[in-house]
Amino acid sequence: MRRALRYLLLSIFLLTATESLYAQLSAYMPRPTYADVNEVRRANITIRGLRSMADGEYFTKIRGKEIIRSPYTDHRKEEVLFRLPTEAADYQIAPNGESLLMAARNSVKPIYRHSYTADYYIVARSGESRCILEQARDATLSPNGEMIAYSQNNNLHLIDLHTYRQHSITTDGKWNAIINGTSDWVYEEEYGFTRAFAFSHDNKQLAYLRFDESRVPTFEMMRFDDKLYNAAYSFKYPKAGDTNSTVELWLYDIEKQTRRKIDVGTESDQYILNVAWTPANQLYFYRVNRLQNQFEVVLFDGEKCRTIYKEVSPTYVERPSASTIKFIDGTRFIVREETTTGWSHLYLHSIDKGRLNAITRGEFEVTSIVEASSSGVAYISTEESELRRDLYHIALNGRSKRRLTLLNGYHTIMPSAGMKYYIQTFSSSVCPNVVTIHKGSGLIIDTLADSRPKVNNTGAYARRQFHQFTTERGDKLNYYIQLPDAFDPSQRYPVLITQYSGPGSQSVADRWSIDWEAALTRYGYIVACCDGRGTGYRGEKFKKATYGNLGKLECEDQISFARHLASLPYVDGERLGIYGWSYGGFMALNTALHGDGLYKMAIAVAPVTSWRYYDTIYTEIYNGLPANNAAGYDDNSPLSHAAKLSPRTKLLIMHGTADDNVHFQNTMEMCRRLNAAGKQYDMMVYPDQNHSMMPAARVQIRQKMIDYTIDNL
Repeated sequence: MRRALRYLLLSIFLLTATESLYAQLSAYMPRPTYADVNEVRRANITIRGLRSMADGEYFTKIRGKEIIRSPYTDHRKEEVLFRLPTEAADYQIAPNGESLLMAARNSVKPIYRHSYTADYYIVARSGESRCILEQARDATLSPNGEMIAYSQNNNLHLIDLHTYRQHSITTDGKWNAIINGTSDWVYEEEYGFTRAFAFSHDNKQLAYLRFDESRVPTFEMMRFDDKLYNAAYSFKYPKAGDTNSTVELWLYDIEKQTRRKIDVGTESDQYILNVAWTPANQLYFYRVNRLQNQFEVVLFDGEKCRTIYKEVSPTYVERPSASTIKFIDGTRFIVREETTTGWSHLYLHSIDKGRLNAITRGEFEVTSIVEASSSGVAYISTEESELRRDLYHIALNGRSKRRLTLLNGYHTIMPSAGMKYYIQTFSSSVCPNVVTIHKGSGLIIDTLADSRPKVNNTGAYARRQFHQFTTERGDKLNYYIQLPDAFDPSQRYPVLITQYSGPGSQSVADRWSIDWEAALTRYGYIVACCDGRGTGYRGEKFKKATYGNLGKLECEDQISFARHLASLPYVDGERLGIYGWSYGGFMALNTALHGDGLYKMAIAVAPVTSWRYYDTIYTEIYNGLPANNAAGYDDNSPLSHAAKLSPRTKLLIMHGTADDNVHFQNTMEMCRRLNAAGKQYDMMVYPDQNHSMMPAARVQIRQKMIDYTIDNL
């Protein structure tokens, strides 16, 4: 008994001494900085402004104040195609290759996530340039390169490049009321486009959308801007269940200078998007109902509209994009959809006959169409692994499938016109970007850029190891783990869990990615990430499991993941932390509140705290209307559970006051509930910063998270 007591006391002494020694060593160990991580991020090469030229034999890129042209067959035979008056934020080369339209980078004034105004120049091959527009939006060349359509002050205009005469197509545009030719806030954010007009292929007509947002509720953000008196910035933002813009489709005859409204159906509370023209020069558009469980492709034949494709789901149809369908000729098109089999696949359709046949089959996801023609379709899929992306080619009848990519990892593809060639960017968890040029058959021609030497010179960070675990509910979840430098399996380490967890998202993927969390592996921390139920690329059933109940299943899975990590012999289960941004911030808050002290620390950046505060399109597609699903909105809201914050959990909330996306209101109301419950927490506020905190606060916020983790975990 006495010997056992001495042994116990000795063990306690040694354990205490070891922890004390570790603490002393940490005190002398230089703290990691985000600057070190950022150096590695910058070393990962991306090539600005890659474009295929119309002939399919050459591609262009931006280099400083130049547009460089190179043949696909030998990129070293480059030539300066255009010398620019200033650096370009974007550019479009005229079909004859003799001029281009560019947005001046130094004039860009961001509006929201994608939108901006800029000064636009016409630049000739001779080097002559002319500023033709000041602070305009979405300026675009016509197919023949002889006109420019653009938006300014919520109106749509045309410029004739022969005479440089300007003509206004609309005149009723008004801030917070009428928008012509560009999208409103919620369309821009959730459907990802700002240009809401399209020239016909014969240059005779211009189709455009008109948004009437006068009945959309107005939201005000306070701007401080280092001024004596602060001012409110007001804009239209429809929150879940509220009124959306009424959207109309108009067709403008360029020669006659007349316009007419196209009948888009009797339902006014719907979404109209992706205005485009078929190869046969027929106008088409997408129509989605308010609940977003019905998606249609509608064709206008010059007289009337008719539906040529319709998809209906008992839950929701995934938000469509321009790449959801791809016309291969005047009568046939390919659709990417998931409701037929529960997996995202390609189907061949006819305008007149409907579905002709399935092109792809199997328990994997087609993630995008790269190129399509009568000879077949090139596409990206997860057939090898949901963690990877590979390029395939298949005939339209579903036969003769070939995998064109060779390496295991993540591939993105930029095809030439006609896909005689393509430029591939490859990365994996252990390999930064490598950019190569290929023939359409997949045969590599040359390497355009290789990030590995530069990245390796900046110093390696812990590699990601991919695993699966099974929750107590029987669900198999993917995760990665990054072990600290000089990892010793006989020791126990603290863990920071990083996650996003939003519907259809993916954080656990075999691709090159590095952010502030990686710095912690240099300081003796494990970093881990898990994709729970509701995330994407594992089939419709897995993704849509969270429908109508945002936050519940995701929270269960993240808590299960934390417990799984705590069971590992090299993990210190008393030192678990969780972090997330946006939807991830919503999840970091929720898991901290429901974890009953499981987490020692939580960091929530720009968190949604109630889905009642978020926009119509995103929220309603996943959670339905608040009037029909009050419990789905309130039961999983962090606001409803503020009193559950454990005194053991250190909580840091961070938010920008000018966040037009997840409003600062979310954090203020969370603070109200935490204060009322008598809870203690930490907070960082970023005046006049938006949802991304870029560019001003990018470094500071990440360094704060590094320091907070080290101090509290």
